[in-house]
Amino acid sequence: MNIKSLFRKKSIAQILRQAEQQDSKEGGIALNKVLSVRDLTAMGIAAVIGAGIFSTVGKACFDGGPAVVLLFVITAIACGFSALCYAEFASQIPISGSAYTYSYVAFGELVAWIIGWALLMEYAVGNITVAISWSSNLSSFLHNIGLHIPEHLSTSFFEAKKAHDEFLNSAISGAVPSDSVKSLHNLWITAPHIGSMPVIFNLPALLITVLITWLIYTGIKESRTSNNLMVAFKLVVILMVIVVGFFYVNPENWVPFAPNGLTGVMKGVSAVFFAYIGFDAISTAAEECKDPQRDLPRGMIYSLIICTVLYILIALVLTGMVSYKQLNVGDFLASAFNSRGMNWLGGIIALSAVVATTTVLLVFQMGQPRIWMNMSRDGLLPKRFARIHPKYKTPSFSTVVTGFVVGIPALFLDSDLVTDLCSIGTLFAFVLVCGGVLIMPAEERQKAKFKIPYINGKYLVSALFVLTVIFIHIYDQDILKNFFSFTEPGKNPSEVFAARIPYYIFIILSTIITVHSYTQNYSLIPVLGLVSCLYLMTELGIRNWIAFGIWLVIGLVIYFSYGYRNSKLNGK
Repeated sequence: MNIKSLFRKKSIAQILRQAEQQDSKEGGIALNKVLSVRDLTAMGIAAVIGAGIFSTVGKACFDGGPAVVLLFVITAIACGFSALCYAEFASQIPISGSAYTYSYVAFGELVAWIIGWALLMEYAVGNITVAISWSSNLSSFLHNIGLHIPEHLSTSFFEAKKAHDEFLNSAISGAVPSDSVKSLHNLWITAPHIGSMPVIFNLPALLITVLITWLIYTGIKESRTSNNLMVAFKLVVILMVIVVGFFYVNPENWVPFAPNGLTGVMKGVSAVFFAYIGFDAISTAAEECKDPQRDLPRGMIYSLIICTVLYILIALVLTGMVSYKQLNVGDFLASAFNSRGMNWLGGIIALSAVVATTTVLLVFQMGQPRIWMNMSRDGLLPKRFARIHPKYKTPSFSTVVTGFVVGIPALFLDSDLVTDLCSIGTLFAFVLVCGGVLIMPAEERQKAKFKIPYINGKYLVSALFVLTVIFIHIYDQDILKNFFSFTEPGKNPSEVFAARIPYYIFIILSTIITVHSYTQNYSLIPVLGLVSCLYLMTELGIRNWIAFGIWLVIGLVIYFSYGYRNSKLNGK
């Protein structure tokens, strides 16, 4: 093994030829090419307008106040830059591998494996979160119509255990536990037991995962039709919420606009970004598009624009209807309308939340098997992951594996454990896609049907870097001085230093990018996408970086023990 072999690359022609050869090896069986630009746009909306707008946006509004709309704009801009980079790659490489395949061309095999491994985490972890959210939404909807799922069959084991431990600790310290902690502690005591272990698991989360996995397994046409119908329904509900809510907006609720300052606004970055990550899942359906080089870029950009407008309008209506302080609840949309005496609309919203999270689960669950499939085609995973079903024309084995990978953890895990991990994995993919556009050879980029407009960043990036430093200094004159002091009230220096490591990494990398932009005349849009996604990664905290690093180390062990030796590019 030598260092150079770790970064062996594939040309675009080689990737397209390999996909054709793989289809012939499977007896002429290929994925069904049935998706149009309308279907791709619906897939993007399905993935983006879902768990975020019905579960995580309320907490972001609570932290940032009405100014959370600025966070939506910032995140949309960052995703917009990345979407343009995805669109250019998709128009060059109409293969289902998404950022994994793009990185294989731009950076080489090792980086491609790393991003592929990160994407597997993104989709799996994201769907675990969505499945848990779906279960909560279903319970809420059934409660509204007088039906109830036994609590011990619709609650996460680890969520109940954490509350039980917190209750016991509060009893020792004398603190007063919250009502939710008390409720989960009582569940831990009263649930059926096997020996000393309570029987608590999230059965609806498992059942919806099984149902979605079966739907995806049976064909892309069935998945497309189901998705389009559900997207149409939830868009009607969201537009109704915006229109009806507008008449109950009290502008006084928008004051103060940013009650917790910039810190409060950015505190919701994980939740808001988690709401946006779906557009990249469109690229995993490239081989099932009628005209991927034309339709993929359009589907990504259309869905991102539509979803951004809807998110901003929802946030403005919500924070205008009620005080932002009232939005830190699970069913914040229904709660806002119930407070205005519109309980009937709360029931419709609850049903729409169930439908919306179903579409998110559908699109993400469809994306992950296609990543497995492409990594298998390259020899980095066993051949069975690339198997195409002769009747249904779907990656059959990979789809079943994905069902197990998502369904079993969803039975027991707490969604708080996984949301941030999903965001950091996605941002990492965005960073590499933006960076990949910057280093792609000019002759390869010329072949793309969709090309990012070239704006020379030589002086503009440098100017933005300097202006940002000046703005930070004006905003808080002591921030730069305190940033390197490692002292904060109630914290020891090592803890402060550890928490700031992501920011130090960002400063170093953004400085390097600025210098290279000046010397290499980098294109402005990919640079802005790269820097903005790097910054959003810093806001996810050192613990998530550590957890992400552990996941990557596990992936590297698998790569060096199997993938490197079995790679199609391995001459031996």
